[in-house]
Amino acid sequence: MITSSTSTPVARKPSKSEGLKERSNYLREPVATELLQETTHFTEDGIQILKFHGSYQQDNRDNRVKGQEKDYQFMLRTRNPGGFTPPQLYLALDKLSEEYGNHTIRVTTRQGFQLHGVLKKNLKAVFSSIIKNMGSTLGACGDLNRNVMAPPAPYKNSPEYKYALEYANNVADLLTPQTGAYYEIWLDGEKAVSAEEDPAVKAARQKNGNGTIFSDDKEEPIYGSHYMPRKFKCSVTVPGDNSIDLYSQDLSLVVITNEAGELQGFDVFAGGGLGRTHNKEETFARVADEICYVAKDDVYDLVKAIVATQRDYGDRTDRRHARLKYLINDKGVQWFREKVAEYFGKPLEAFKPLPEWKYFDFLGWHEQGDGKLFVGISVDNGRIKDEGSFQLKTALREIVQKYNLPILATPHQNVLIYDISPDIKQEIQGILHRCGIQSETAIDPLVRYAMACPAMPTCGLAITESERVIPSILERIRALLTKVGLEDEHLVVRMTGCPNGCARPYMAELGFVGSSPESYQIWLGGSPEQTRLAKPIEEKLHVKDFEAFLEPVFVYFKQKRQLSESFGNFCDRVGLESIRQFVTNYQSTDSMTTEINDLDVTSSNDDGNETATASGGKVRRRISVRDEIYNELKEEAARQGKPITQLATEAISTYLKKIKEEA
Repeated sequence: MITSSTSTPVARKPSKSEGLKERSNYLREPVATELLQETTHFTEDGIQILKFHGSYQQDNRDNRVKGQEKDYQFMLRTRNPGGFTPPQLYLALDKLSEEYGNHTIRVTTRQGFQLHGVLKKNLKAVFSSIIKNMGSTLGACGDLNRNVMAPPAPYKNSPEYKYALEYANNVADLLTPQTGAYYEIWLDGEKAVSAEEDPAVKAARQKNGNGTIFSDDKEEPIYGSHYMPRKFKCSVTVPGDNSIDLYSQDLSLVVITNEAGELQGFDVFAGGGLGRTHNKEETFARVADEICYVAKDDVYDLVKAIVATQRDYGDRTDRRHARLKYLINDKGVQWFREKVAEYFGKPLEAFKPLPEWKYFDFLGWHEQGDGKLFVGISVDNGRIKDEGSFQLKTALREIVQKYNLPILATPHQNVLIYDISPDIKQEIQGILHRCGIQSETAIDPLVRYAMACPAMPTCGLAITESERVIPSILERIRALLTKVGLEDEHLVVRMTGCPNGCARPYMAELGFVGSSPESYQIWLGGSPEQTRLAKPIEEKLHVKDFEAFLEPVFVYFKQKRQLSESFGNFCDRVGLESIRQFVTNYQSTDSMTTEINDLDVTSSNDDGNETATASGGKVRRRISVRDEIYNELKEEAARQGKPITQLATEAISTYLKKIKEEA
């Protein structure tokens, strides 16, 4: 049972992970011991504790050879509150990626950076270099607060944006693990020089209030020896700016100022989260709820109260059920408010009205408001690399090195370079042009607003491809939109190789979620502003069948959309059943339809058939079969990796051939 000094959750048998954390001596073992062993990998226990230090052990599946050891590699993820990356740190990451990594840097969807391909023998060198160059990986992974997000726009004349970045950094400091294990292991006990912590943050960490800290735990007063039940994600933003996908966060703060631009407090959202598991209905994506308003002087106490509520009442038995979203869903928002108020020590104030949310990516050139400029640069799927005439890695290195400029990583896996003097704008633009970097207006909006997770070959959770296939998928979607007369249309497309949702596909207008090799669950109806969950319409669609499924959906959208209605809003308005019905009855206008698509198989309660004539005079026949037969056929098609029409055609052809032979 995990408790603070005043809370009394129901006793429960903890999971294996809880015992592992307790035995780790505040994240020291078995990492410290296994790091000294001449092996290529850590044990399973070591892997779990290593995550808290900011690294995942991975296996490059492209390099697997039967009978040989797996190709063990490590991914390291940085902790960059609000995406802030000083030039010294970025250049260190660039150098480390060349010396020890796979020659790329990846921008994450939480505004950090990842290095891939690091070997175990080089881990200490990479960790220590990041720390010594003003960086950190502590808390970027594991059962604790992850990187705190904030809008990446460096507007110097907007108090709200400055407050968002300031408090993102302060909340990150407040919830940073205090264990000495990190510096003991990676710097041999030498504490790195870091920015001075806000005194208010330091005081808040030690303030017990009503059980928000473990007063007898000197090493981890907020987390204790068991840390959090699962990962915990925070963001700070300004009214109207949803560049950080606030509804997907465990905890979001929204800056509230007065007319003079002075900080008054924060609106508070809680309970968002997107990770889920296929075929496990008890796991689901969920958007955050409006909780309360908190005055600026009390914000750290309120954050601690929410953390303590999840820490003490979150499910430590079933890790699939351990996120804050499940606690709020099970207990109710009102119960959650009351429990938070107990830890907080006073009633919660009412939530303040907010304007509508908009999504911004901040690409292109902008004025900061202090006479200087910033430029947002699109990074395809977050992968900073040199490839052919596209030399993004070289361009960023040259710009940061030559002009000593800081970088902000964005929630959309892009980068902003800022504090640019106007007199060097043309020089920087010249470097970008020479290195083949397109302006934001030259990028297809489908590509500009799309996201994908790394997935294959290194992510251990990946079921199928994501980052490596989304460029071709977007090309096919663009071709399909052009075919049906929507050539100027764009929508938010996101793809992941598994249901954990790292690229936040459940908030997209069109989401692809890996469900089996080369097959995806299809989600429709998210908002283009990322304020509403999408819904699943197909459980397992093979990559070869995307056009057959999406064409009628896009045609229906073109025929029935309201004026200026977005694709996601259209899907949400008409509903999935209406879309399914249209897809089932759709007759393609493409006279070049392949032979196997002449036969469409649909589910029906009665046996029957019907004939329809498509444009161009081509006759296409539809055969209806009983629901149970259709479902069996669909499952077998997925198992074989074939379109359902192809499998049905083959089965009927084989049967007819057999009948003829017997006759």
